[in-house]
Formats: sequence, C-alpha cells, structure tokens
Amino acid sequence: MQIRHPSRLNRDVSVIGLGTWQLGADWGEVDEADAAAVLDAAADAGVTFFDTADVYGDGRSERIIGAWRARTGAEVTVATKMGRRVPQTPEAYTLDAFRAWTDRSRRNLGVDTLDLVQLHCPPTEVFASDAVFEALDTLVDDETIAAYGVSVETADQALTAIARPGTASVQIILNAFRLKPLDAVLPAAADAGVAIIARVPLASGLLSGRYDHDTAFAQNDHRSYNRGGAAFDIGETFSGVDYDEGVEAAREFSALAAAHDLAPATAALAWVAQLPEVSTVIPGARNPEQARGNAAAGSVPPLGPEFGAQVQELYDRRFRKEIHGRW
Repeated sequence: MQIRHPSRLNRDVSVIGLGTWQLGADWGEVDEADAAAVLDAAADAGVTFFDTADVYGDGRSERIIGAWRARTGAEVTVATKMGRRVPQTPEAYTLDAFRAWTDRSRRNLGVDTLDLVQLHCPPTEVFASDAVFEALDTLVDDETIAAYGVSVETADQALTAIARPGTASVQIILNAFRLKPLDAVLPAAADAGVAIIARVPLASGLLSGRYDHDTAFAQNDHRSYNRGGAAFDIGETFSGVDYDEGVEAAREFSALAAAHDLAPATAALAWVAQLPEVSTVIPGARNPEQARGNAAAGSVPPLGPEFGAQVQELYDRRFRKEIHGRW
C-alpha cells in the first residue's frame, strides 16, 4: 500500500482509504458484525484512513468505527464530517454549533480529539465566511479537533477553501467520469500542501462494470431515491451522469482495464490513486472481499500516460459537455 503525507494534514495516509457511508445503512441494511468485518479487512490490507460523517446512519457509522477502534487499538486516521444535521443556511455554521456537533462525534468515536473534521458540503456562502474558519481554528486551539477540512460539491468551493491557511484537506468527487478537479483544484492543493480526498471514485458503482440498463437498487439506496436530486445534490449519485450513458461508458472503461489485466474497479481506483496530487481515495465496501479488493488498487503498478489519455478521451466524448461546467 502506498502512503502519502500531505503537509497541512501532517499525517501519513494510505492512498486507498475506506468510505463508510454504507456502514450507516444508508445504502441498504448492513449489520454491525458485517460492518466490523469490513473494517478489519480494510485495516489488515493496509488501509489507514477511514472517512465517516455524523449523519451516516445518524451517527451509526461513527459509533461502529469508535467501537471497532477501541476493540482493536488500530492506529488509523478517522475523518468525520459535520453540518448536515441542520437546515442548510450559512447562519447555522457557528462556533456553538460546531462545539455541539464535534462533542457528539467525539462521544460516538470515543475520543477526546477528533483526527480530522470536515464541513459537509456546506452552502457556498460558508466558504467566504471569516467567522466560520476562525471558529474552526478555535476548535484546533482547544484540541477538540486536530485538523479541519471541507467536503465540497464544486471546484470553485474547493479553490476558495484551499486559499484558507488552516484548511488541511479538501474532499471532492474525482473519478474517470468526473475530471474537472484536474484542471485547477489538484494543482492548487499540491502547491498549498492540502490533502485531496477523492470521493465517489467508482461513480456510485458504475465504474465497477457490474451494472446494466436493468439493474435495480433498493428503495432506501440513494441510487434509487436520488437519481433526480430530490434528497441532495444529484452530482453525488452516479457522479451526476445519466445512468444509461454511464452504463455504456463503463463498458468502454472495462475494456481499458482488461487491456491491463485489471478488474474495472481496481483500474478505476488505481488511476485516481496514482495521480500525484491525490492523498487518498475513499471507496466504500459492503463486505470484506470488496474492502480487500479496493485496497489492492493501492499497489497496482503505474498505469502510464496512455491509460490517462484514454480516460480523458472517454470523458471528453461521453460527459464533458453535460457535466464539466456544473461542478
């Protein structure tokens, strides 16, 4: 497993991490024993970065990770997120609110100091607020949190956050079907020493190559209920691409992966992880086999510039016109 050390975060992180939205049972039922088995498998495979949020299962994901870490004593970085438990107005982002939210997360995770807390895709106005970032600095000074970052919807939000001297990380959607961060966000983060956490790296599973036009998802799976953006930003579901177009593009991507004797998901994760500006990639896993398979992408030999050029061509032909300007 390759390791990165972004200077502002000042932690070693595995290039393949683990996203734990699914452990909150927001993608269908996952019992606690199965969730613990996923965490065990990821850690055994060299994963040292776990991403969660206070709204994943209304804190269930945090509690599962906290209990697991207490049981195993695993030395991992746990990044959580805050801000989606209230109406999304800039006025909700205050020091008092931050204290309440982080206190709850500290209880859930069983720690005095949270490793990394990220604002969870807040309203755009929040990124321009000096008071918000001063409040976050206060939490660092108080040792409530060790570092803070942001999870963003758009490249412009990411660039605004990177310009803040205290921002340690930016979490952003980045995958073969969402390439806009390559234009300006990744170079700016590298220059500033800000960690890039790549989320939705498999485009909600499209890049696994397992779905066809008739695949059905559970009603409590966001791939069913958020296809039109009814619950949250549509860009979070299948990276905002049209599902049927995504299925066809995934078939093309699978052929590129096969040329390198790789499973599509492995190739998709390895390509993102091998971008030098990326600190860690956070695919989810519903079972230990998926966790181990994802982690294996962290040791794939370099795919090379030709593979990158093929990914770019596929994106330009299939998706650029429809999505590049949106996020």
